[in-house]
Amino acid sequence: MDKVVASAAEAVADVHDEASFAVGGFGLSGVPNTLIQAVFDTGVGGLGVVSNNCGAMDSGLAVLLSAGRIARVTGSYIGANKEFARQYLAGELEVELIPQGTLAERLRAGGCGIPAFYTPAGVGTQVADGGLPWRYDGAGGVSVSSPRKETRAFDGVEYVLERGITTDFALVRAARGDRHGNLVFNKSSRNFNPPAAMAGRITIAEVEELVEPGEIDPDQVHLPGIFVQRVVALTPEQAVDKKIEKRTTREVSA
Repeated sequence: MDKVVASAAEAVADVHDEASFAVGGFGLSGVPNTLIQAVFDTGVGGLGVVSNNCGAMDSGLAVLLSAGRIARVTGSYIGANKEFARQYLAGELEVELIPQGTLAERLRAGGCGIPAFYTPAGVGTQVADGGLPWRYDGAGGVSVSSPRKETRAFDGVEYVLERGITTDFALVRAARGDRHGNLVFNKSSRNFNPPAAMAGRITIAEVEELVEPGEIDPDQVHLPGIFVQRVVALTPEQAVDKKIEKRTTREVSA
């Protein structure tokens, strides 16, 4: 039952080329930076990534992206990541962009063993009708487009069928975790981390604070340990290393 491993390097030692990863976090919040760096250090490439975005400010998944280690991204936000946009438009990267809520539900469904579900999000658009550019050819054309998806009416409302997502590995970050893998997430980091963790066949969690079993009130557990296979305790320095994406200030009156 003790799922704690000695280091991030040990936790990701069995990752391999062309592996798929569900990765938690949103922007710079709740991103498993230590585990991502450990994956980078293994030298693996050709990776498939399922995450809301693909890193920002040269951190998170941007470390793997900039090194050309990622072959395909399933996500919902490119944002200000210029290298992500460059690789996509140059035909170096395959990208499946889907609505944010659909992404979260596809991850959750995969983790619950639900093969597919119907949702109204995307009906009447290329999300359902197909034709979204998945890969460009580098010359301004499209080499791979999204396929048309099945639609069906329920009580007079049209819905589109979306597939659940499962991945080889999942990388997440939690504020607290115990040796059994029960996790607690802090505020907005409780966004894509729980569904990403559910989708991974092997889920690895880095935790800012490691506690003993029983120290977390069961009512406070956000993700039960059944979904987690490995736990890495961060050092105090790693736990407090949190970047700010956009700092805003106001003038102080004299």
